[in-house]
Amino acid sequence: MTCPHQYLFLSWFLAVIFAVPLSQAGLEIWQGRRPQFLDVFPRAPTQAALRAYERQLEDSSTWARAVRPYVQSVWFNLLGEAGEKVIAGRDGWLFYRPDVRHLVEPSAGAEDPVAAIAGFRDQLKSRGSELIVLHVPGKPAIHPEKLARRAGGGVRSPALDTIARLRASGIEVVNLFELFGRKGGEPYYLPRDTHWSGRAARLAAETVAHRIRELGWAGAGEVDYKLRELRVQRKSDIARMIGLADTEEVLCEQVIRADNGELYRDDPNSAVLVLGDSFLRIYQTDEPRAAGFIAHLARELRFPVTSIVNDGGASTLVRQELSRRPELLGGKRVVIWEFVERDIRHGTEGWKPVPLPQWGRPFGLPQAEAPAPL
Repeated sequence: MTCPHQYLFLSWFLAVIFAVPLSQAGLEIWQGRRPQFLDVFPRAPTQAALRAYERQLEDSSTWARAVRPYVQSVWFNLLGEAGEKVIAGRDGWLFYRPDVRHLVEPSAGAEDPVAAIAGFRDQLKSRGSELIVLHVPGKPAIHPEKLARRAGGGVRSPALDTIARLRASGIEVVNLFELFGRKGGEPYYLPRDTHWSGRAARLAAETVAHRIRELGWAGAGEVDYKLRELRVQRKSDIARMIGLADTEEVLCEQVIRADNGELYRDDPNSAVLVLGDSFLRIYQTDEPRAAGFIAHLARELRFPVTSIVNDGGASTLVRQELSRRPELLGGKRVVIWEFVERDIRHGTEGWKPVPLPQWGRPFGLPQAEAPAPL
């Protein structure tokens, strides 16, 4: 015999089940949109189609977007469950799962970047420009001891094989794995963020500038810069993935002109072009500004540079943007191409060949001889 309490519980359960989709549909109608649940009817009832529809509902649901961060935060704080994108390490460190996957899983079937990089190098050479590749290590490759105790002895990144193949193809590569492998001082990466520290960005820039001078590809300029030390509070990107409102205090060195005290600014007519991802954006165009890799590179070279930055798109999207802005190639003696380690497997748009325009002002010709921008 069913008791009234069971009926009450059943009614409450059914109300919860139907309240979310009905309220979502009502909200979509009120906003003048077609209710998304109707999208299931034109689809063939295959397993793949239904799963895709389920993911689409989860991503678009107002309730899911509002509640998910709180649920993820509770799971992490109470159960230590960090979700699909995050791995909880030691001492409060967090790691982005694709960084770890690239490090520990076989890369069979992944696109080979070497052909695309060599093709880009050849296109630049035909225009009188040299290429330097800056393959930035992922956080777990440099700080495996914070990922798991048994990894404290170190792990060998598959990116080292890519670097060896690039060098065998005659491509100049700055190996930050060697530089960051020298432990000492503060960590090279932020504990709860995917990116490097302010110190690591400066050291990487100094290393690249030193190599450019060593190769004789660019001489010292005449602009003097000085440093201003700052501490900034940054919202941690990995922490945000699991709904944590974490901030991390980061020591940065802002680059300012010695003559007028202005913050560093790019120069589109520079002889050096820098392409890359969010490792170039961090500290540079977000807080505190002019304290990232790009500004420190300019400080070492003693002249401003040109840059194109695309978060997550250094494998292909930055080259596509360059092909749409060919005037930036004019007069470029050196192109520095930065991308993070995981992009070998997970780069946005993969490693597509991108044709560059056939014209461009070769290095050394006066500005007047450059064609007008398209």
